[in-house]
Amino acid sequence: MKNLSNMMKQAQQMQEKMQEMQERLAQEEITGTAGGGMVQVTITGKGQTSKVSIDPSLIDPNEGGVLEDLVAAANNDARQKLDEYTQQQMSELTGGMDLPAGFKLPGM
Repeated sequence: MKNLSNMMKQAQQMQEKMQEMQERLAQEEITGTAGGGMVQVTITGKGQTSKVSIDPSLIDPNEGGVLEDLVAAANNDARQKLDEYTQQQMSELTGGMDLPAGFKLPGM
């Protein structure tokens, strides 16, 4: 019975730590880049785009497709960095315990 009580206590502590981590992640901003840094996309820890920065030299009406591709690439870079950052935070929280592939935090 004592083991069950300890397990419940540990589960509650883990849940509290997850909540704290989610709150910290929500405050984070991650920037992805493309075109050698000429396009930057910043996203929040919840994956929402908060800023797009484009070097003025890329703004050419005849090259719209290139700019669109660079914005998409910068956004993808930011998402990948966010995923890596989130995995790192989860690994620290769980003490390196492997979680199932595709595991997502509640509310993310």
